[in-house]
Amino acid sequence: MAGPGFAVIDFETTGLSPAHNDRVIELAVVHVSDRGRIEGRWETLVNPRRDLGRQAIHGIRAADVLDAPTFAAIAPQLIELLRGRVVVAHNASFDIRFLLAELSRAGHVAPAEVVSLCTMQLARDFLPGAGRSLADCCAALDIDLGGAHRASVDAFATAQLLSAYIEAADAPEFWFAHLNAAAVSRWPAGEASSVPWCARTVSSHPMTADSFLECITTRLPDVAGPAEYVDYLALLDRCLLDRALSAHEAQSLVRLAGDLGLGPGPCESLHRQYYAALTALAWSDGILTGAELADLVSVGMLLALPTDTIAASLDETRQQTPAPATAVSAGAGFALLAGDLVVLTGEMSRTRSDLERELRDAGLVPWRAVTKKVKLLVAADPDSLSGKARKARDYGIPIVDEAALARLAGARFAGA
Repeated sequence: MAGPGFAVIDFETTGLSPAHNDRVIELAVVHVSDRGRIEGRWETLVNPRRDLGRQAIHGIRAADVLDAPTFAAIAPQLIELLRGRVVVAHNASFDIRFLLAELSRAGHVAPAEVVSLCTMQLARDFLPGAGRSLADCCAALDIDLGGAHRASVDAFATAQLLSAYIEAADAPEFWFAHLNAAAVSRWPAGEASSVPWCARTVSSHPMTADSFLECITTRLPDVAGPAEYVDYLALLDRCLLDRALSAHEAQSLVRLAGDLGLGPGPCESLHRQYYAALTALAWSDGILTGAELADLVSVGMLLALPTDTIAASLDETRQQTPAPATAVSAGAGFALLAGDLVVLTGEMSRTRSDLERELRDAGLVPWRAVTKKVKLLVAADPDSLSGKARKARDYGIPIVDEAALARLAGARFAGA
């Protein structure tokens, strides 16, 4: 399995911290070539020989893992899947902590430094203005994430996200530097192993409906500041998904803050920013329901914010929140200029490659992702419910159909 390229990984776990004896219960690996082509996919459930933690999140039952291999049993095959490749994950610090802990527990010595990339951190460069969650990054590119919190789904979506980043990069040097470092990274010697992997079947254990908080945290914006801030907030997202904060989860946050060098002051500031963003999103449709209010008060209390701060934040956010996002018209004052970024979504009357070529001929730049830098979204149906359309409405980007694009692009566009 060794070779130049990337190994995208995703773990479902019993909890948030391997230091608290949390274990991997499902893993998936997707190989991506050095040019961004998806080459192979592997997945398995893992028997942790302990309870499965918050089953409502990952949907895995004890019966599902009874016949699954232990991590130690599949570790040799996993090592071969990672050997010579850059390890990639969304929120890579989380997955790599579990990877190293599980390998150590199984008696394997990982490289002194795993050559890795994080699609969550890279979104700052490739998807400026997008939120930090995998769901938000995927929405910007219309990457399907149906069945999230399943390792195979999340890993495959992350692999597609990585491929989009590679395609969008102006120069390959960044990727090649990591690929070259990974090629000489020393993983443990391979061992023969024929233990079959055990992919998850459709579980009869129903996933709980997404809570308001889980839905809204997929749209939380990125935060200004060092990469460590994003890592800390990503763990905070995970901790608060069920609107509870166990002692172990609180300890995991404290431990991560220490590992990242974040003192009490920066952590408190991040909690306040997190809460302000959460309340702003709750008010974004102009309505705050009783359930949303109860959730926000609960989160504020979990973050140890003073009650008067919670009340003031809710009131201030309500006053400052703009009207709900709606489709923006490309009216008489709107014009496309040379170099403007234009995104396409949906099945058009002509092929995507033809439309992109005509955009280039008109001096415009076809773009894959909806970010704040995009000037126009062209949709087969301007009322589209796609992730790109939702993003465009959030950012106030006009959405038009093919005919309107032809008018706006001028005589050089074939449809004009």
